[in-house]
Amino acid sequence: SLSRFFEEVQDLLRDFDAANASHTIQKLIGALDTLLEVPGDIETHQVATQLLADLEQTLRTLAQSLPKGSTHMSSSKTELSLMIKEPENREVTTVGHKQAWMKMDWAVATRAESPGNGYAVAGILSSPSLHKLLVNASLDLGKTQAELEKFYDSPVLGAQVMVLSNVNSVFLSNTETQALTSPVNFTFSYHPRSPGPREELICAFWQSDGSGSGHWATTGCSLLGHLNGSALCQCNHLSSFAVLMAQYHVQDPRLALITKVGLSLSLICLLLCILTFLLVRSIQSSRTTVHLHLCLCLFVGSVIFLVGIENEGGGQVSTRCRVVAALLHYAFLAAFCWSSLEGLELYLLVVRVFRGQGLGTRWRCLLGYGVPLLVVAISAAVHHRGYGRPTYCWLAYEDGFIWSFLGPLAFIILCNAVIFVTTVWKLTQKFSEINPDMNKLRKARVLTITAIAQLFVLGCTWVFGLFLFDPHSQWLSYTFTILNCLQGLFLFVLLCLLNKKVREEYRKWACMVARNKYSEFNTSSTGASQNQTRALRSLESGM
Repeated sequence: SLSRFFEEVQDLLRDFDAANASHTIQKLIGALDTLLEVPGDIETHQVATQLLADLEQTLRTLAQSLPKGSTHMSSSKTELSLMIKEPENREVTTVGHKQAWMKMDWAVATRAESPGNGYAVAGILSSPSLHKLLVNASLDLGKTQAELEKFYDSPVLGAQVMVLSNVNSVFLSNTETQALTSPVNFTFSYHPRSPGPREELICAFWQSDGSGSGHWATTGCSLLGHLNGSALCQCNHLSSFAVLMAQYHVQDPRLALITKVGLSLSLICLLLCILTFLLVRSIQSSRTTVHLHLCLCLFVGSVIFLVGIENEGGGQVSTRCRVVAALLHYAFLAAFCWSSLEGLELYLLVVRVFRGQGLGTRWRCLLGYGVPLLVVAISAAVHHRGYGRPTYCWLAYEDGFIWSFLGPLAFIILCNAVIFVTTVWKLTQKFSEINPDMNKLRKARVLTITAIAQLFVLGCTWVFGLFLFDPHSQWLSYTFTILNCLQGLFLFVLLCLLNKKVREEYRKWACMVARNKYSEFNTSSTGASQNQTRALRSLESGM
C-alpha cells in the first residue's frame, strides 16, 4: 500500500507544473485518503514516521509554487490549509481550518534562503484517519513524570493513550523547527470526553526516535485550556500534533491482583471467625469477645478498602473519598485497639495474681471503639483535607497527616510489646513458685502465647508499612501487600484452627451435616423403592 502511494506521489512530482500546483496538491490529498482507508501493512510506527516526514516535505515543496495568500483544500476526510507570504513580513499570522488553527509570528516561518518564488510557507494537514497509523503508540512522559508522581503520591509506571482529535501535521518552509524563537499557539478540535480516574487531557506530538520509529511525547508542549471540544495548546517546536486522553498507570497490576485475591480470602476467613465466636458456646469468654470485635473491625475495614479505596474523582478528592479514608482510619485503629485490650487484660490478670476478671464489657467497648473515634475526630477537626489522596482514599502525606494513623499504631505496638514481655516475666516467676495454681497458670500461658502470636500477625504486617518510605521499593511493597492482605487467614488459623475446642465443634458440625445428608438420601431411596414396589404390584394385577 505504501509503495503504491509513493509511486503515485513520484508520478505527480514528475509531471508537476507550477501553474497546476493546486491541482497536484489536491490529487495528493486524494491519494492519501485512499491509502488511509485500509492502511494494511503500514500499521507500524516506523513506516508511519517515515510517511509523515515525506508527506510534510512533499507538501512543503509543492506549496512554494502556489501564489501568495491563503489556500484551503479538502477532500471527503482530509483538510489542508496553507499560507504563503513574503519572508520579510513580521506580523502575527493565523493559519488553519475547522479542525486546527495555528497562531504564530510569521518570522518563525522564515528561513535564510527561501527557494522557489521566495515566499515563506506555513501549512496544517489534518486527517481523522492518520491516527490509524499510530495505534498502540506509547507516551513518553518526559520531565512531567516527576510532577505526576508528586501529584498522585505514587510511582507512575506508564500511560495508555486515546487519540481524541485528528492528527494534525504542521510544517513551515523553515525546516529548523526543533527549537523555535517564539512559541506557537494551536487550537485543536476534539471529541469531548470526561476524564476518568487518573486520566488527563494532554497536547502531544509525534516524536521520531533513533531507530526510525516514534512515540507520543509532551516535552515542550502544554495544554493552556479546553472548552466545548476545543483545546488550546502551546508548543516551542513543530511536528504532528494531537489531543490525547492519557490514563496513567500508578499501580502495579500484579499488586492489584494480589490485593483483591488476598482480601477476598481474608474476608471469607474473617466471616468464619465471626460465626465461630458467635455460635461456639464452649469458647465464650472475655477473650472471645475481644477476638470477635477485632475480627469485626478488620472485616468492615477490608470491605471498605476493597470497595472504596480507589479514588474515582479524576485526581480530585471528593467528599465520598474523604469519608472512605476516615472510615478506614477508624476501622484499622479500632482493630489495633481491640488487639491491645487482650494484652491489657493479660497484664491485669497476671499482676493481680488471677483474682480479677480484667476489664468489663462496657470498659472494653469504650476503649476499643471510643479511643479511635477520638483520634479520628481530632484529626478531622485539625486537618480534614488530609483525608483522601488523588489516587487512593487514604490519609495524605502532606503536613505529616499520615502520622495520625502511624503514630497511634506505633504506640500500640510498642505498648503491647512491653506488656507481653512483662507478662512473660511474671509468668516465669509464678512457675518457679512451690505450689502454683497450675490450671490458672496454664490458661494464662496459653492466652499469652496466643496474644503474642496475634500481635505478631497484626503488628508485623504494619511494621513493613512503617518502613515503606520509598514507594519504588518493589520487594517491600510486595511483602507489605501480601502480609497485610492475608491477616484474616492468619487470624483464622491462629484463633480457630489451632483451638482444640473449636476443632471439636467443627467436627460435630461436619458430622451433623453428613448425617442429615445421609438421612435425606436414605429417605429418598426408601421412597423410591416403595414406589417401584407399588408399580410392580399394579402391573401384576393388570396382567
